[in-house]
Amino acid sequence: MVNYRYLGNSGFKVSEITYGNWVTHASQVENDAAIATVHAALDAGITTFDTADTYANTAAEEVLAEALKGQRREGLEIFTKVYFPIGPKGPNDHGLSRKHIMDGIHGSLRRLNVEYVDLYQAHRYDHETPLEETMQAFADIVRQGKALYIGVSEWTAEQLRDGHALAKQLGFQLVSNQPQYSMLHRVIEGKVIPASEELGISQIVWSPMAQGVLSGKYLPGQPVPAGSRATDEKSGAAFIQRFMNDETLTAVQKLKPIAEQAGLTMPQLAIAWVLQNPNVAAALVGASRPEQLADTVKASGVKLEPEVMTAIDEALSGVVNDDPEQTYSVSPKTRLV
Repeated sequence: MVNYRYLGNSGFKVSEITYGNWVTHASQVENDAAIATVHAALDAGITTFDTADTYANTAAEEVLAEALKGQRREGLEIFTKVYFPIGPKGPNDHGLSRKHIMDGIHGSLRRLNVEYVDLYQAHRYDHETPLEETMQAFADIVRQGKALYIGVSEWTAEQLRDGHALAKQLGFQLVSNQPQYSMLHRVIEGKVIPASEELGISQIVWSPMAQGVLSGKYLPGQPVPAGSRATDEKSGAAFIQRFMNDETLTAVQKLKPIAEQAGLTMPQLAIAWVLQNPNVAAALVGASRPEQLADTVKASGVKLEPEVMTAIDEALSGVVNDDPEQTYSVSPKTRLV
């Protein structure tokens, strides 16, 4: 079964392996298969589910609601997000203005068929809306009981500090940040994680398997497997390209004996690695087939010995992205619509 961790400086526990439906629900796989993977997640002990209004332009939330129908609401932790363009993508269908946040929470609650979400997250930082306006809207949503906790995604260390200070003034706390983090992509380690540890903010990390590259299935000098994520525009093919070079793929193959010696599969090693960081509350995983989750959840509770962590660093030497300056270029400087 899956272990639990506290989210930030709160009493709220989440399953350290959290199910995310970014590239699957209402997009990459048919609804029946998507629902089957959610049921497999529940059977494996995952009770925390992460989605966003922008996934499949709101349809992913509806699929998740259908999959969770009949479950005890109090036994689930449901997360969603607001920021990216949705619906017809009009002038106020984007960003973190008070209007879009309020419209966003009401739309998400309706699609998810719940009275509240456990965690409501700013999907990016909005440079075009005063932070005070954004945080006041989140404070009101918390007071109205429509979201129990507030988090963000891909905010810089400075943005986290500013958001945390405003939240404190407004009587609520910022408990989480959702950045990309994996053995290959470590840009949050330099500034974001130290600031988060100081502020009592946890990381909920996405792409802990580097879009599947850390599974080892992509081989240097070989065509990508048919039907894999690297070939599917709907499931993040653009995101994976940064890792699809022979130098990186050759280095990843060096992880195979390390995983075998640790008694783990390659996906389990990748998930276990991010969970070694005490500031990480959860690793987000997705699945297009139920059996994928049976393997992934075995990473919960795994402790990697120092020599294993060292061996991983040596294997990936030269291909790891750990430039903290890249955290400043994730959120768009202007809105997309």
